[in-house]
This record gives sequence, C-alpha cells and structure tokens, in this order.
Amino acid sequence: MTVPLSILDLAPIADGETVTSSIAASVALAQRAEQHGYERVWYAEHHNMPRIASSATSVLISHVGAHTSTIRLGAGGVMLPNHAPLTIAEQFGTLEAMYPGRIDLGLGRAPGSDQNTMYALRRDPRSSERFPEDVLELQAFLAGDSRVPGVQAVPGRGSNVPLFILGSSMFGARLAAQLGLPYAFASHFAPQALEAAVEAYRREFRPSAQQEEPYVIAGVNVIAADTAEQAREHHAAVRRTLAIGLFGNGQELSDVEADVLLRRGAGTHVDSMLTYSAVGAPGEVGDYLRAFAERVGADELITAHQAPTTEARLRSVTLAAEAMERLAA
Repeated sequence: MTVPLSILDLAPIADGETVTSSIAASVALAQRAEQHGYERVWYAEHHNMPRIASSATSVLISHVGAHTSTIRLGAGGVMLPNHAPLTIAEQFGTLEAMYPGRIDLGLGRAPGSDQNTMYALRRDPRSSERFPEDVLELQAFLAGDSRVPGVQAVPGRGSNVPLFILGSSMFGARLAAQLGLPYAFASHFAPQALEAAVEAYRREFRPSAQQEEPYVIAGVNVIAADTAEQAREHHAAVRRTLAIGLFGNGQELSDVEADVLLRRGAGTHVDSMLTYSAVGAPGEVGDYLRAFAERVGADELITAHQAPTTEARLRSVTLAAEAMERLAA
C-alpha cells in the first residue's frame, strides 16, 4: 500500500441487528482487515448510544483478538477521564499479555457521552483537566515506573503498551508533541482543525523513548463499492442514519422523514462531519485516499467504513485495500 491503512470500528448496530450480531460483524471485519493487510483495527469508547456497541472497549478487543492472529488491535480510543489510570493499565496490560505485540492504546479526553451519562459513569466534570497528568501516570504504570508510591499495575507493569493521543483540536496535537507520542486526528467526524493541528504537532514534536519521529494518523470515511452508483446509495443511507441519530430525538424515522430532516438543516451538519469521505468505485476511492494522505501529510490512514450493512462494510474494506495495492504496484 502507498500508505498504511487501518480501521476504526464502532461496532454499529444496524436496523434489525442485535448487539450479538454487531459483535460478530466486528469479528468478521477484523478478520477481513487482517486478510487484506490493514495495519490495525481500533474500537472507540462511546456510552448511551443505541447504535454503537463498542462501549466496553477492552472486552471487545479481547474477543476480537481470540479470532484473529496478526493484526494490531486497540482503543481509538479510551476516554481516559472516565477511568482511573491504574484500571486502564491493568486492562491493557492484560490484553498485551494475551496478545503480545498486538495491542495499542489510544487516549482521548472527551466524555464520549452526554451530561446524564457522565453522572452515570460517576465522572468528575473536572476530570478532563487532569488528562495530561493522567496520561503520564498511565504511561508510568505500563513502564513499571509507578508515580504512585507502593502501587504497580499487575498485569501491565513493564508491558509498555504503545500510547497514542487522539484529538480533534490543537490541545491534543500539542500534548502529543510535548509527550513525544503518535497523534491520531478524528477528521472522520471533526475535520475543521485537521491541517493546523497536524502542522503544529510536527513543528512542536519532542522525541521520546516511545517515538523518535512524529507520526500522524488521520481519520477518513470510506464507502467503497463495486460501482459508483452503489457507493452513492450507501452514502445517502449513511447521511440519513446520521441525521436521525443526531436530530431525530430518539424517534424511528422513515427514509422520507430523514430526507426532510436533511433538507431542513441537518444536512449541513452531517455533510460537515463527512467532509473527508472517499465514496465511489475502487479507483475513485484509491485516488481519494492517496491524495488525502499527501495533502495532510499523514503517515497512516484510519478508515471508518460507513456502509449501512455488514456485507457492504466488508466489501468496502476489501475494495479499499485492493485499490491502494494497485496504486502501489
């Protein structure tokens, strides 16, 4: 491939599916990604979202790890303010012991939820202010050099699970640069600050024990299909799903009703979220991904395959990889 491809999987629960079938689809997706040479699959922590089944991120990683053999697996990311650093060190130290050399730990400071869910998580509203210190505490637990006297992460101590800082603003970019960690930008849904954040990260990067050079992962939506017409149909379905999820007030709406939402203003917001999207037949998708990586200066692309069905997502994973391989040939 011209640039490494990875996958961000939210374990979506499509219409007519259950959490069980969603998790089975995530296993199939990781197996397909492994088969086609993707670098890693990450799972994102979200809470209180009826269509997302990746909330218990470490548990899902463990399950997928048992059904794959070589691909890297990780969090993209764990929302660290929701957790004690020791707990995350133990969880990911356990995963590293189970799947040596295959585990990543991406860290974000967003709640991944709303205010009521923050209460249900018993999260301190000020916990995000401690994010930089919590990252360092977690890193120390994983290195076996605890910052808390008399406390070690077991499992976790000495595992040195690689950390990544996730973000969609200048804060994450500058923190990743200061700590000398790889930086993953969530441009698949929050594209506005992408180029400025990447520029700042590269300019301010300080080498560390984990990372000698800056390393940028950029998120991008992908809907690859056998024909451009199929891809456009899938894209239209994704726009409807996002409009309903964001503006439907919890209602089950028909396609016609979703299209009304989109015309009344939801479309502007949805299309802004989907600014960076490779939609089309394989050739179009491959050209878009290559140009996007070059424009941003990304070392790796993490792709969110947004097709509305499991079969279409699996096909998109295959076609995107094959398109990039043809470009590299």
